[in-house]
Amino acid sequence: MLVIPRYLQKELREDLSEKMVFLGGPRQVGKTTIALQLLTPPNKTNPAYLNWDVLANRKLIREAMLPSDKKLYVLDEIHKFKRWRGLVKGFYDQYYPNKNFIVTGSARLDYYRKGGDSLQGRYHYWRLHPLSLSEVSSGKTQEAQAALRDLLEYGGFPEPFKKSDKRFWRRWSRERIDRVINEDLRDLENVQDLSLIELLVAELPNKVGSQLSLNSLAEDLEISPRSVDRWISMLERLYFCYRIAPFGSRQIRAIKKAQKLYLWDWAAVEEHGARFENLVASHLLKYCHYIEDSQGYRMEIRYLRDTDCREVDFVVLKDRKPQFAVECKTGERGISKHIAYFQQRTTIPCFYQVHQGTADYGDPEKGGRVLPFSSFVKDLGLP
Repeated sequence: MLVIPRYLQKELREDLSEKMVFLGGPRQVGKTTIALQLLTPPNKTNPAYLNWDVLANRKLIREAMLPSDKKLYVLDEIHKFKRWRGLVKGFYDQYYPNKNFIVTGSARLDYYRKGGDSLQGRYHYWRLHPLSLSEVSSGKTQEAQAALRDLLEYGGFPEPFKKSDKRFWRRWSRERIDRVINEDLRDLENVQDLSLIELLVAELPNKVGSQLSLNSLAEDLEISPRSVDRWISMLERLYFCYRIAPFGSRQIRAIKKAQKLYLWDWAAVEEHGARFENLVASHLLKYCHYIEDSQGYRMEIRYLRDTDCREVDFVVLKDRKPQFAVECKTGERGISKHIAYFQQRTTIPCFYQVHQGTADYGDPEKGGRVLPFSSFVKDLGLP
């Protein structure tokens, strides 16, 4: 099967010359594939690839029985071991720089610290995202439009995207969700009723793009809002969904608390406009995580909304300073009046309105620029 070159391959090689690398990201996003590309030979039969989910490998890891002739080891899903951090620290302190390690996991490796000594200063942390438009298109107009349609239809996870078959995606999605809930959640979190979490997961695609009401979800599930919030936080730690907060400004009477929710697999969102908005959100999150992980800046995505319901979908911040704002439209309609309103009353320097067509006009610093999403991705250098 064709392997699509991923955007982090060069960066991972460079960081492994200095420290260990931790690679997190959603289940089946391609972490194992990109890690194996760093081994010779690049396949799962390589003795340097050790997967915690494989019982034979689990014994080798716990007893520190590493193949002696290897320079690099891939430790896959090891965060499911309660004392994994102390074990990895011991490996690093004993063998580095003669041997090095890349640790992968379908959860936030910076969160699951269930035991062991601190690993601070011994690793670089990267987050691998689904495929983006720049990874599957050369940027030429017709090719980019076709690639965008495929991404919207099949999502950005490599296997269903390459298959380009909706029946395959539906089966793949059901199996992935089942593993996230019945394996990852069970192994990593203290949960009592997985069946209710399954109901929550089924409802979340319908909440994408709108302000998230914990009370409404709590009423539907007949549980407390606090439980809903805790369960969504668990799903965020497993890279299933993510929330963004509002961007506050005194000049515009901005709302301050209500969050918006998006999925890592935007293809699960049924309504087309919300799905496109989710795809744009995921590209911006990928951009922010890449800048954070590679350069160390603090990056954030927020949304802009005031008490009179004027809204712009996204604002990207760098070290708490707004860099640009993005409004999403499925068609080539005129520029939103909200852009001019907020541009006059905030310190956001540039406003963009992205769409799926070909129209391109306006000035991002004076009234906003309308442009194809493919052009936006190319101009900003989104990975």
